[in-house]
Amino acid sequence: MRTMSRHTVERIFVAGHRGMVGSALVRALRERGDCQLVLRSRDELDLSDAAQVDAFFSENDIDTVYLAAARVGGIHANNSYPAEFIRTNLQIETNVIHHAWRYQVKRLLFLGSSCIYPRNAPQPMREEYLLSGALEPTNEPYAVAKIAGIKLCESYNRQYGTDFRSIMPTNLYGPGDNFHAQDSHVLPALMRRFHDAHQSHQQEVQVWGSGEALREFLYVDDMAHACLWLMDQPREVLDQLTSPQCSHINAGSGEEIRIASLAIQVAEVMGYEGHIVFDRSKPDGTPRKLLDSTRLRSLGWEPVIDLREGLQRTAEDFLAAHAAHPMMHVFSDVRDGRRTRDIPRLRL
Repeated sequence: MRTMSRHTVERIFVAGHRGMVGSALVRALRERGDCQLVLRSRDELDLSDAAQVDAFFSENDIDTVYLAAARVGGIHANNSYPAEFIRTNLQIETNVIHHAWRYQVKRLLFLGSSCIYPRNAPQPMREEYLLSGALEPTNEPYAVAKIAGIKLCESYNRQYGTDFRSIMPTNLYGPGDNFHAQDSHVLPALMRRFHDAHQSHQQEVQVWGSGEALREFLYVDDMAHACLWLMDQPREVLDQLTSPQCSHINAGSGEEIRIASLAIQVAEVMGYEGHIVFDRSKPDGTPRKLLDSTRLRSLGWEPVIDLREGLQRTAEDFLAAHAAHPMMHVFSDVRDGRRTRDIPRLRL
């Protein structure tokens, strides 16, 4: 256990600060300027290693944790590496949450995912629909790990009186996203695919699925402000909205779009004017995913970046990164220390 803190400024550890969500949290916290950020790269701190996590918390006197670190990916990645998805995420969650309790961290926010809800859950999805049915098979290992993270927070709260909170975002996008053609989520994969097609003058781009699936998207900076908003709420206020064993809060834009419409908008932003063909022999994934964010909105939070503006900002970030690393479209991934050449194929 740590001794009594001698610092006067809140020390905040953002786990996963180099990822899309983590970097947005860092931007939002730096904008506020009322805290001291404690940041570690993956090379400096392996969150899946319990001994390293123990040493980090022992040495750094952390007040607040934002747990944004996770292994993430789209349908292709989840299908290809299911063991890595469940194992790595369980290790990260267990190590960080346990040592946050052990070293008397005052508050922790665990970031989950909308994939925790059953595949055929009523829409929009309310927090109490958790564990009410079977999960979407394509990302079940990841979803199980995220559900375990929620239950870890709730269990430590119930047994030890901690203040560990959970927020479940809808599909996020924005600067710092993963634009890998195979392993990323639908929106960045579309952006990457249309950019490559535009650059190589392809007349046609194929998109997996029928294009009829409905998705909700939230710009990552809106998500970061939702996290800060939730953490600013007094515990007694959250206790009125939640229960000890259903304590998570949804965060979404409240707006849906069909994948076909999304593809058209992304193509326009990326300057692609060719044909878009939907391959109906490929899976759509979950038919519809819309979160009910009534609880979070009742606390006064609202998103401010609409989809069109968010797409434009994300495209600008992608193009800037591509200009800085022009070989990104050829060598776009590293596995086991080796560069792997990928053939761009979209995964919804």
